[in-house]
Amino acid sequence: MTDQTHPRTGRLDLGDARALFVVRLATGLIQGLALYLLYLAADNRFWPETQPAVFGALTLAVGYGPVVVLAGAGRIKPLALALWAGVCTAILALMGAHDVARQVLGTYDHAPFLSFPVIAFGAAAMFIAHHLLVPAVRERRWIVDYPDYFDIAWKAGVQLALSLGFTGAFWILLRLGAALFDMIGLSFLEDLLIEAWFAIPVTALIFATAVQLTDVRDGLIRGVRTVALMLLSWLLLVMTVLVAGFLAALPFTGLEGLWQTRSATALVLSAAAALIVLINTAYQDGRPDNLPPTVLKYAVRVASVLIAPLIILAVWGLALRIGQHGLTPDRIIAAACALVGAVYGLGYLLAAVKPGGWMKPLERTNLAAAALSVLVILALFSPAADPARMSVKDQVARLEGGAVSSADFDYDFLRFESGKVGAAALEALTRSTDLEIASLARAAKARTYRAGGTLKERQDRTAAVRLQPVPGQTVPASFTDQLENHVDPLFACTADNACTVRTLDLNGDGRQYLLVAAGQAILAFAQDGAGQWRIIARYQTHCGPREGLGSALSAGATPAPATLPDLTLGGRKLQAIPEFRCDAPD
Repeated sequence: MTDQTHPRTGRLDLGDARALFVVRLATGLIQGLALYLLYLAADNRFWPETQPAVFGALTLAVGYGPVVVLAGAGRIKPLALALWAGVCTAILALMGAHDVARQVLGTYDHAPFLSFPVIAFGAAAMFIAHHLLVPAVRERRWIVDYPDYFDIAWKAGVQLALSLGFTGAFWILLRLGAALFDMIGLSFLEDLLIEAWFAIPVTALIFATAVQLTDVRDGLIRGVRTVALMLLSWLLLVMTVLVAGFLAALPFTGLEGLWQTRSATALVLSAAAALIVLINTAYQDGRPDNLPPTVLKYAVRVASVLIAPLIILAVWGLALRIGQHGLTPDRIIAAACALVGAVYGLGYLLAAVKPGGWMKPLERTNLAAAALSVLVILALFSPAADPARMSVKDQVARLEGGAVSSADFDYDFLRFESGKVGAAALEALTRSTDLEIASLARAAKARTYRAGGTLKERQDRTAAVRLQPVPGQTVPASFTDQLENHVDPLFACTADNACTVRTLDLNGDGRQYLLVAAGQAILAFAQDGAGQWRIIARYQTHCGPREGLGSALSAGATPAPATLPDLTLGGRKLQAIPEFRCDAPD
């Protein structure tokens, strides 16, 4: 099925419009039902043996795959669309599975387990790839004329924005209607809106309907796009002046202040990305009958020249950070963005200075950078160039090569920020022949939160903690040895306000628990099977003053039975969280 718009009216033929409506409505309904089933699985209502990686794969595939069908229906033939949607869904599933499989999931991690980068970059890769492929399939050529790419990509962008806005407006109206009924004592609509079986399928269905509605009148969408591009193109003047002023001021201010921000690369890359987008809003499809005013033509040339120095600054700052502190996943992603930015910077610079047709090389640059972006994203979110794996390898090599001392090495990066590959590397360091490295690695492995800071800073914070055992008791030596792991929750225990400590058998199991009056709560610590002290509970008062807990703990503590027992439902343990009323009797 091809794009069957009427050549004069811009309308879809009635029969084609009805067929497309059925296809998109069915796609939205199937997507909504699939997402609802995943919601049920996440809530453990069925499929209790769900593997996290499988769940991540299905979530990304079901969340984005049907959108390919919504966007491609009516633009390419059904067989080509089915093949492309299948390929796209499979790739998304693999990206989702890899993203979850590389993570170390904790007790409180919940479905869909996906990290934000894979969600964002997955959507970007799908959008770019789709709008590189569809024009080529329609024209049956590997590379088509640039206006065809521009037309379908920017139209799709406007459709996406309008469809999301329509879906949001639909829910705002439903909420408003529910509030009106609620005022007169009818809560049926409010109750309905919070039901997942209604909210999830309806949202997908409304989004699919919005895509269809924005596709029926092709001319109207092009009109909205033209107005939006015209307004954005004039912002290019503002951004060009700001960036030119920034670059002109650098020789006088120096670069030291820029590097001290610790986010120079991200800021400079963002400025370059803004210039690239605004340049394209002015250039549009590059046809001679669609050129911008003269002032914008000059602004486009100047802005195109400014991108290259911004990319150089970004690469410079990134290289300094990597040289000082090694690779991290964020720096690898930034390097990938800088690579794509370098293609834009070089291509736009050549387009600005090359004589002949105004900015014509920009078209080839956009296509090359778009294809490179897709390849880079696929590499980053696959084993081919996994940022966590590359970062861990680099960081451990720096430690073993002496580029960073064992005291300054960031063991917590391996423990908390680099997934399974980092955990494996940390485990290997615990068996290091270097006793200091092994000791610090074991301490990091035992921590349940990121300590932050260098070893010297952590040691200083640990030394500042003051604990005062009640008369006749002592603080266990094993707890004192592990004090560095609990500095953050014990930040209130200072020399001027030492925290009272009492050992007590809380539940009659013969084990000694450690109670620490830290600030306005009493923390309960217990040793696990490996001898590590961990926080198991926090006691705090909901009625009455919270001060003086330390002196009260010194006077004594008596365990009281829990007010409500735990419940076991379908193999799951549910704990009661009491509601407190300070005016209620005990």
